[in-house]
Amino acid sequence: MQRLVAELEQALIGSVSLNEPLAKHTTWKIGGPADIFLVPDTQEQLADAIRILNRHDVPWTTLGRGSNTLVSDKGVRGAVIKLGKGFDFVSFDGGTVRAGGSYSFIKLSVMTGKEGLTGLEFAGGIPGTVGGAVYMNAGAHGSDVSRILQSADIVWEDGTRGTYGKEDLAFGYRHSILQERRGIVTEATFLLQPGDRKEIAAALASFKDRRLRTQPLQMACAGSVFRNPPNDHAARLIEAAGLKGAREGNAEVSLLHANFIVNHGDAKAEDVLTLIRRVQSTVEDRFGIRMVPEVLLMGER
Repeated sequence: MQRLVAELEQALIGSVSLNEPLAKHTTWKIGGPADIFLVPDTQEQLADAIRILNRHDVPWTTLGRGSNTLVSDKGVRGAVIKLGKGFDFVSFDGGTVRAGGSYSFIKLSVMTGKEGLTGLEFAGGIPGTVGGAVYMNAGAHGSDVSRILQSADIVWEDGTRGTYGKEDLAFGYRHSILQERRGIVTEATFLLQPGDRKEIAAALASFKDRRLRTQPLQMACAGSVFRNPPNDHAARLIEAAGLKGAREGNAEVSLLHANFIVNHGDAKAEDVLTLIRRVQSTVEDRFGIRMVPEVLLMGER
């Protein structure tokens, strides 16, 4: 391990730390330590880090702003890569918007609205990064990333990189090619249309108000836990199964929105997983529908 750390530091790939508690980096505030925690600031640093890790046969994974992610209590063996400040940017050229992979997706919706550009209003309440939004084809209110993405810059698991149009990314419901071929989105380019600033601001305010009224965003949570089944809503099924308020340790199916699981203080990943399995088995027994988790599971089991 020391040889690997020395090589990473010598290669100047950015910040390198050992045994970093990942609970500090997730919105659930849950998760054990990462053996190695890397924060590169450029595409070159990221590609170099991946090649070094691969050369040492060290497994690695990525973490954005930690929403939509459940990290194991035992932590992550190997390396966790989190994009640094060099990927936290946005620029405008008419209706073309470039944003770094670590830029806040919510902030991007606000900034594009201030520029008088419409198309990203749906992102106003979606936590996470631009890179994570592309990975998941994040969406809400009848729209998603695939409708406005022009291209994405990606560093692949072998350290190679390139720019890819949306037609290359195999978008589907909460799906992209990045769930089949591992890579990290370092930058995304969106094509938006001119709009009325006041109308855009009103739409963003309306979406935000609705989320604040209907979702437990003031508590430690990770967004929607399950994907919506075809022609139905996960929250409706969970509530109909009588699972609102179901609890395991300090993890609870939210009383405000049944498709959220909240951490009341010191919940463990195993508590959340137990609730996820209980929801799956109960809903399947009652309605014959298998609930598919939307959250990503990370780390040693």
